[in-house]
Amino acid sequence: MAGNGKLKLTTKAMEQLSKTPPPDSIFDTELPGFHVRPGKRGLTFRLYYRTKTGKQRILTLGRYGAPLTAAQARKDATNALAIVAQGGDPRAVMEEAKAEEERQQQQTVGAYLDGPYAVAQRRKKDGDATIRRIKHAFEGWLQKPMSEITRGDIERWQGEREARCEAYTTSKRHLGALKTMLAHAADRNVVPTNPLTRVSLQRPAMSEEAMAEQASQRRYLETDEVEALFAGLGAYQDAKRAQRRSSRAHGKAHLFDLDGVAYVDHVAPWVLTMYFTGFRPGDLFGLRWDNVNLEFRTIRKVIEKTAHHYTEPMTFPLSSAAVDVLKAWHRQEGEPKTGLVFPSPRNGKRMSPTAMQKPWATVRKLGGLPDDLVLYTLRHNFASQLVMAGIDLLTVSKLMAHSDIQTTIAHYAHLAPDHKRDAVEIFAKQGPSHDATASNHTPLTLVR
Repeated sequence: MAGNGKLKLTTKAMEQLSKTPPPDSIFDTELPGFHVRPGKRGLTFRLYYRTKTGKQRILTLGRYGAPLTAAQARKDATNALAIVAQGGDPRAVMEEAKAEEERQQQQTVGAYLDGPYAVAQRRKKDGDATIRRIKHAFEGWLQKPMSEITRGDIERWQGEREARCEAYTTSKRHLGALKTMLAHAADRNVVPTNPLTRVSLQRPAMSEEAMAEQASQRRYLETDEVEALFAGLGAYQDAKRAQRRSSRAHGKAHLFDLDGVAYVDHVAPWVLTMYFTGFRPGDLFGLRWDNVNLEFRTIRKVIEKTAHHYTEPMTFPLSSAAVDVLKAWHRQEGEPKTGLVFPSPRNGKRMSPTAMQKPWATVRKLGGLPDDLVLYTLRHNFASQLVMAGIDLLTVSKLMAHSDIQTTIAHYAHLAPDHKRDAVEIFAKQGPSHDATASNHTPLTLVR
């Protein structure tokens, strides 16, 4: 069959050749230059052709087998010869197509996440978590080209997340992470534009339960709750000291005596520092003694939440109460000049974001505070009390390290004393009394 090296390369013929490989190439009887060549890894379809300059070239079409069949190889060879007939070079065309395919693959969500964006995120503190967030939230989109993501995709995605009972704020964080990645790709011309620039989630109507929950989270402490907070901290310390005395009395005398120190551990000074400064938990976890100047009563540090926009440190004044807490903790820690103010008691490194949840639950229970009182309420209380005391919103905004005063206005302006009413009352008192104007029946004349 293969004695003269020619054979119509059909499916049936290729099945026979694959069982008994020929010693040399077999050329197709109908399509010039189209042939199959045996090798150690099987049979490979190839095509001889000549360029318009007369140079002979070889185009490798691919190895026989799934997915390349005899029919597909013949079709590819026919297309290649058509390119030759038009004066083109099919190998150059195929190489360009392959390069385009590789470029398209690099433009998929998954490829960009694992490639350039992963490199960029490694430089950030929570970069790995951002990569994981996008991969988890948009798992079905990893093979999707970034430039093909549409508003409709986001709307369907939001519907799916809502069906899973995912919180709106959580979905919003997921989408924000994806949009930031797409902006990164657009800035580097990997995609023409960010397809989600003007796309945002549709805010669902809040239920009465959700509104009640939101109100309970963004609120200030009542006077009795402040007393309960300090009582809870005191009870926490008393319990720790009593436990330590018991341990020392029952064979563990080597343990440190807690009765001679201001704080039994980091919990009380940490909570009190948050109470007196309004700092976010993350900024307290990352606070270093390098940032604290007890002599000048200031903290100067880069705010972590806005560090990607504002790299310069901000300076915050400390109240006398805050200074007293930090001075006592500083002495107790051996007056270090550097290092974390509140390191992990286990390994001395930065504590995890959830490290204060259990201690706060204990303090809350000991003080008789509501179960739904979150730790972040201490920050809201700081801002709320300042506003209610008449401190102007711009100053409060700076103390809270808000990136935009509109955030301060949106959440705390309603607590401000009613200066507008005071102003019009002051104006009214400058004229005749109300009784005098009421008894005068003469029509008032408008002076122009």
